[in-house]
Amino acid sequence: MNADQFIAARVSSTTKVQLRLLADHQQISESALLKRLVEMTLHSAGDLRPDTSGQVEKCTRAARLYIRLRPDDQLLLAERAASRSMAGATYVSVLVRAHLRHLTPIPRDDLVALKRSVAELSALGRNLNQIARLSSQRSPAPGPGREHLVAMLTICEGLRDHMKAVLKANAASWEKGYAEPSP
Repeated sequence: MNADQFIAARVSSTTKVQLRLLADHQQISESALLKRLVEMTLHSAGDLRPDTSGQVEKCTRAARLYIRLRPDDQLLLAERAASRSMAGATYVSVLVRAHLRHLTPIPRDDLVALKRSVAELSALGRNLNQIARLSSQRSPAPGPGREHLVAMLTICEGLRDHMKAVLKANAASWEKGYAEPSP
């Protein structure tokens, strides 16, 4: 955000002292405190935009939330967010939403891998179905024999079990904070 405008206001001596004390308590400058108060007020009012007639219209927008973390918690947050290839704020947002709605979120990379695996399983299933159909129509079935079909079925079962393990590890990692190591 480009801060190129200046806002000035006259206040009483008492208000000025209270502002200075509050800024000192929060370990920020008076200017930073005023900026934060203005931004919080504008965010709580929603997104206000002038329309073409000069009237101000209110647009709905997701609320912004500010939190303070201890330095060691900030490091843990950065570590956990990075392990899921997320920004810290996105990780916190997903975590809070998951808690409030009783969800187990799946990180984007894991979801892409799962979708790819499901697509591969679907393709294998179609191929197995075609092979089974051909073998029932002809007595000497051309193509792969029984051992090949058993191998393909084993691969499908292994992929299914792996997908289940990924989902279970994902659920556990959101509950505990870390995924369980693979055996």
